[in-house]
Amino acid sequence: MTVETLTIHEGNNGYDKFEMQTPNGDWILGREQGYSPVQMLVSAVAACGGYVYRSVLKNSKIEAEISKIEVSYDRDPEKKAEPVSAIQIKFSAKVAEADQEKAIRCLKLISPNCPVIQSLDPTIQVTETVVFI
Repeated sequence: MTVETLTIHEGNNGYDKFEMQTPNGDWILGREQGYSPVQMLVSAVAACGGYVYRSVLKNSKIEAEISKIEVSYDRDPEKKAEPVSAIQIKFSAKVAEADQEKAIRCLKLISPNCPVIQSLDPTIQVTETVVFI
């Protein structure tokens, strides 16, 4: 089992934000000055899904260029913390017309092979779609 430790510190201006130092610069964890933890969670789902989709397409011998990933999410206002209840990922990809149906079928392999999606509460519904450009 691999263990990785990240350290998050209080931001310079007190309790309004947290920061995580990385070799490529600090990550600001505060909705007003960076990304909220919920936005980071949803972004992590989209990015991981993108890596997995690219890998699945490559393994399926489908030449593709994923130019953009859009992600949106719903929160459950009925629960106290309003947790994320659904995440929708939309890939914009350049794929030859002959391979587009196969590329659509490859979407179903993202969730079972994405460690971030597999780490979510199972009640969170993740849907993936692709738009061909």
